[in-house]
Amino acid sequence: MPLIRRVPKYGFTNQFRTEYTIINLKSLAGLETTEAITPQLLMNEGLVRRKGELIKILAQGEVTKPLVVQAHKFSKSAEAKIQAAGGRAEVIPCV
Repeated sequence: MPLIRRVPKYGFTNQFRTEYTIINLKSLAGLETTEAITPQLLMNEGLVRRKGELIKILAQGEVTKPLVVQAHKFSKSAEAKIQAAGGRAEVIPCV
């Protein structure tokens, strides 16, 4: 069989990639809570589907009140917006 038929025709799929559930700041601003925003709270609100999913916070939207957000990863601009509003961005370890 010729080599061209034995070689895959499409790109490489990394089986060891890390997938995150993406949540924007505009979704967090809509939450009516005064306590820390944790993965469990996000799951109860319906923003995360399954327990144990890794969460990444992105900066689309604005934050007007100080929030304490716990997630596995933050974009630099999201972390800056949270801190500018007087809140804290806490990175929790990936299990």
